[in-house]
Amino acid sequence: MSSFNAPKIVIATRGSALAMAQARWVEQLCQLRKPSWQFEIRVIRTTGDKLQTVSLANPDKSLPKGLFTKEIEEALLDGSANLAVHSLKDLPTLLPDGLKLGAVPERRDVRDVLITRQPVPEHREDFWKTIPQGCVLASSSLRRKSQIIQCRPDITVEEIRGNVGTRLRKISENHGVFGTVLAAAGMDRLGIRIDQDQKLSGPDVPSGLFGAHFPLEDMLPCVGQAALGIEIRSDDALADELCVAINSAVAWYEAHAERAFLRELGGGCQSPIAALASYRDGMLHLRGMVDMDGRRIRHEVNGSLEEAEGLGEELAGMVHKSLSGT
Repeated sequence: MSSFNAPKIVIATRGSALAMAQARWVEQLCQLRKPSWQFEIRVIRTTGDKLQTVSLANPDKSLPKGLFTKEIEEALLDGSANLAVHSLKDLPTLLPDGLKLGAVPERRDVRDVLITRQPVPEHREDFWKTIPQGCVLASSSLRRKSQIIQCRPDITVEEIRGNVGTRLRKISENHGVFGTVLAAAGMDRLGIRIDQDQKLSGPDVPSGLFGAHFPLEDMLPCVGQAALGIEIRSDDALADELCVAINSAVAWYEAHAERAFLRELGGGCQSPIAALASYRDGMLHLRGMVDMDGRRIRHEVNGSLEEAEGLGEELAGMVHKSLSGT
C-alpha cells in the first residue's frame, strides 16, 4: 500500500508528560505493527487536567465521572480521533455507548515505589522497620493510605498534588515529610531510574532522592495499574484491526479480571480498592483488597485466563459476603 493511500490514525491523549510518553510509546508500537500506516498524536485537555486544586482524596460529589476521559471520548465519538490512550486505572469500567476497550498492550511493573531522602531496604521486614516511627508520608491515594496504615498505624498520610516532578521536588525540600509514593510504571515511562544503590536519576529528579519498591504482599496496586487501555469506537474497523495487532493477550485478561472486580464492587479509581491479576504457572491469580469504613478485607481466587471476568465477579462476591457477615 502506498503512503498516499495508507490509513491515517489519530491518537488522542492528555497533555501531561506521562500521558505524552504513553501516547508516543503506543504510536511507536502501532508503527511497528503497521509500518505503512500514518499516525498522529492529538492532545486533548480534560476536566481533570483543569481541576488541579480539587482534592482527589476527598472529591466533591458533584464532580463528573470520567474526569480524565470525558473530552477524549467525545473526540472518539465525533470521529476526530480513532483511538485514545489512557492509563487503564483512569478508564471507567463502564464505557459510553458506542465505545469499547480495544486493546491492552504489554503491561509494565505493577509495584508502587517509596521515594525518600534516604535508602530503604526492599526486604519486606527491613522495609517497614527502616521507616521512622510516627513519620509523615505524602499520597493522595486512599488505596495507598489504607494499606500503609494497615502495616504501620503510627504513620500519618497527608495529601500531595502535582505532576511527578513537582512531587519529587516537594519531598526533596520538605523535611517534615519522610517520603511519597509513585507508581513504578509511570516512573519508568518518564525515564526515572533507580540504580543499584537505590538512587533516583532522570528528568526533573532532584539530587539526594532514593527509591524502594513496596512489598506486593502489603501494597496491592490499583485496578489496571501499569497497563494502558486503548479505547476505540465500536464501529471503527481500522482501529479494531490495529488493536488486534498491538494487544497483549495476558495483559488483556489480567485487566478484565481486575476491572470486573472493581465493576461489581461499584468502586471508582479513587475508592480504597486494590486488585492484582497475574498469570503464572498456567493459571490466572487474582488478589483483591477493599477498605470499607476501616474494615480491610482481602481475598484471592485462581482460574484460567478465559475465566478472567468470572474470577473478578467471584472475588467481588467474596468481599460482599465478608462485609455482610454471611
